[in-house]
Amino acid sequence: MKENITFIIGGCRSGKSSFALDQTNRVPGKNKYFIATSVPMDLEMEKRVEKHQQERGDDWYTIEEPVGIHEKINQYSKKASVILVDCLTLWVSNLLFHSYDHAQIDEAVKDLENSLEQCECPIFLVSNEVGCGIVPENMLARQFRDVAGFVNQRMAKIADKVVMTVAGIDVQIKPRR
Repeated sequence: MKENITFIIGGCRSGKSSFALDQTNRVPGKNKYFIATSVPMDLEMEKRVEKHQQERGDDWYTIEEPVGIHEKINQYSKKASVILVDCLTLWVSNLLFHSYDHAQIDEAVKDLENSLEQCECPIFLVSNEVGCGIVPENMLARQFRDVAGFVNQRMAKIADKVVMTVAGIDVQIKPRR
């Protein structure tokens, strides 16, 4: 069986995006697509986005899509040699920002799962592990943490390979070695 879906999870600044970029750059072919879910709302975030773009280099096509990532996967997977989606936790934030309720979020995750199953090229998904900290004090933060955990579980289940990054070290957790 061909391993097509790789899910990379880790805490903030754990090295997950660098690891994902390194792995995707090893995939042969020149049609590399980066699906960016970030919506920069301040100068600091704009600088982060610029830094990541420079790290990727000119041989990547960047697709900015904060909500409909499944549509972009469907659109580009036939011509891409690899797709990198970074990151699913920002995608969750965007869904909540657009007032998606539980049923709409579940539908969005199902759409993503379907696009991943149909994806014709290797695809790498990056997400933050947000469930290892304290219980947030406010309802919105708890809702975000819960939805992100729900999405991460679903992605880990569908993925052929799951890697967790900790302090810059990658640890494969699926399939178990």
